[in-house]
Amino acid sequence: MKKICLIALTTLVLFSCKKEEKKALASSFATVETDTLLTDTLISIRGLAVDGDKVWYSGDGGKYGYVSLTGEKDFSGIIASDTIFPEFRSLAQTKTDVFVLSVATPALLYKISKESKIARKVYTEAGEKVFYDCMKFYDDKEGIAMGDPQAGCLSILTTTNGGETWQKRDCANLPPVADGEAAFAASNTNIIVKGSKTWIVSGGKKSRVFLSEDKGKTWTVADTPILQGGEMTGIFSADFYDENIGFAGGGNYEKPDLNKGNKMLTTDGGKTWELTGEGSGPGYISCVQFIPGSNGNELITVGRNGVFYSYDQGATWKKIHDATNLNVLQFADNHTVIAAGQKNVVRFKLK
Repeated sequence: MKKICLIALTTLVLFSCKKEEKKALASSFATVETDTLLTDTLISIRGLAVDGDKVWYSGDGGKYGYVSLTGEKDFSGIIASDTIFPEFRSLAQTKTDVFVLSVATPALLYKISKESKIARKVYTEAGEKVFYDCMKFYDDKEGIAMGDPQAGCLSILTTTNGGETWQKRDCANLPPVADGEAAFAASNTNIIVKGSKTWIVSGGKKSRVFLSEDKGKTWTVADTPILQGGEMTGIFSADFYDENIGFAGGGNYEKPDLNKGNKMLTTDGGKTWELTGEGSGPGYISCVQFIPGSNGNELITVGRNGVFYSYDQGATWKKIHDATNLNVLQFADNHTVIAAGQKNVVRFKLK
């Protein structure tokens, strides 16, 4: 059953389903309405993709599907490979197909027809260090996926034929990684693409930003000031509003309340980064996204501290919902947020 939660921000009143609190917030929206689109007590979702009036999702247990934004019939499916029910943390789409990619070994990448719902395996890879984190498409033909290091570089897969076949890039053409540098499959937001530009964020003992201006053919790497040095520290999510303004968040997964050293901003396309919002707002960030049409000023995050909003590029923050079970968010439009995580998919309407 759907619930509606009203959060009155500009009038300083916040209603969170059962509890009323007072908050102050300068905002481009006055209220937030929340309803539940999917409830499944046996799923953890980390991949989302908005497809018109549908939102595709992927999760553990081999589960994938879509929820309708207009009240039409939803779809759910399960993929099994022999006795394996893959954990699909990566999800991407073209006009005609959806792609899901599993973590751990063997990596299993499936192409799913939006029309027939038939899933076909198009790539597999086995190995002790195989662990894929994220996947995106530039257009209906060219796509990229990334994973943890093997042989001294990040694992990079690319396709140029709409995902029918995938090729693994040779480490000779990729930047070397540092000792203990990897990535986190938190919300399918390790890769960001804008035109021909690609950004990939890493984490762990070293946390950096990899930039390619030619769809992954050549790369440069930028150091960052974000908290790093431990296995569970660094960048967990990033987003770019345009080719210049970007934001990255994360922190320390093992210290989810720590809100220093976990948020940073770039205004030069990811070449340099500065910490922002020190001691303000969310601690550990699982996913961050710019609000469309906000001129690169407004951000929303989800993580283990709740849902947070910033109207000034992350300098100051306000909590707009108490949900701590959400891993990933995507915008259906500049007034509609779809978020998912443990057990559910929810919609936030910004009004």
